[in-house]
Amino acid sequence: MTVVDGAVGGSVTAGGGAVTAETTRTWRAVASATGPADRAAAEEGVRLAYRLAGLPEPETIVWADSPREGAALAARLTARGTAGRGVRDAVRTRPWATARRRLLDRLGPAGWAEHWALTGAQLWDGMVMLTERIRTGVTEDRAASADGPSGVPHTSAGAPGASADAVAAEQEVRLVLLDAVLGQQDAAWLAAFDGQEGGEALAGIAAVARAAGWWWPYEKTAVVCERPVELHLDEAGRLDRGDGPALAFPDDFALYAWRGMPVPAEFLDELTELTPRRIREEENAELRRVMLEHYGYDRYLEESGAEPMQRDETGVLWRLELEGDEPQVMVEVVNSTPEPDGTHRPYWLRVPPRTRTAREGVAWTFGLEEAEYAPMRQT
Repeated sequence: MTVVDGAVGGSVTAGGGAVTAETTRTWRAVASATGPADRAAAEEGVRLAYRLAGLPEPETIVWADSPREGAALAARLTARGTAGRGVRDAVRTRPWATARRRLLDRLGPAGWAEHWALTGAQLWDGMVMLTERIRTGVTEDRAASADGPSGVPHTSAGAPGASADAVAAEQEVRLVLLDAVLGQQDAAWLAAFDGQEGGEALAGIAAVARAAGWWWPYEKTAVVCERPVELHLDEAGRLDRGDGPALAFPDDFALYAWRGMPVPAEFLDELTELTPRRIREEENAELRRVMLEHYGYDRYLEESGAEPMQRDETGVLWRLELEGDEPQVMVEVVNSTPEPDGTHRPYWLRVPPRTRTAREGVAWTFGLEEAEYAPMRQT
């Protein structure tokens, strides 16, 4: 799925608290919305969230072009002491806990589980993956900036070679990120509480989510972020793009990924000019796997002069010896479901290097031993 330069606005209602597929679809659209924030609606949502929490409205609301810029602004404001204490607990955590408790009391454990399965659970995995990737990207970027132009991004303050400045910067931004409300990425929870008794306490949070991205609530100041200008996801909800940033914001903060795996921006430039030799020479095993997926295993096998190891009724077993990495062993199988044009598309299953027959490899993909694999029919 690709979402580019779109926008989602308006309100969401669920008549009588009924769970509807439309509610979940609407919040899915909110979660993936791109394009300029509705700043007026977002600011009114922020003020409403403060009022519902019993707090005075913030004196100022400042805007940032990305979570990276928002975290930097929040860090500066808190360091100066001009923003006041963080009020995330009052604005987001306590109202959320109250809404969940009231819904759980009304529905009971089984009812709550069913309700969650129909609403928030359908968005949850994608939201977790996306928010964690943004957090990691913000943290790595801040640490790399502290190291200067030659700094190497890393994912942990204890990473080898990290300077004291980079470690301190990373720790600072990690603490600031704990104060963030996730805006549109809170869609899973908001879908569950939309139209439910007690959910009205989250009306301000929901209004910001429909109109903007992440935000930081403090006593005197709220920092609110723009939404991304581009968001590209695969069918599994992972960041995925082969010809540019998978996630990009109005400033130059962007994340690059191939089927959920972070990759350097310059790495993508090579994908259109790959050769079997370039793939073999890649020292990073994970990047080499990305290259193989992009290039195509069948094409690589053909151009590398590879020979099949074994054939049987389930498919063809291929083996690629790769220097510095375990062999790539794959089973070539044919999809029994025809394509729209009536052809049957071959595809490739990665199996353990120890695999000796195609049947053993196919059985492994089902968690079975070769002798146990006896399908009733093909699908």
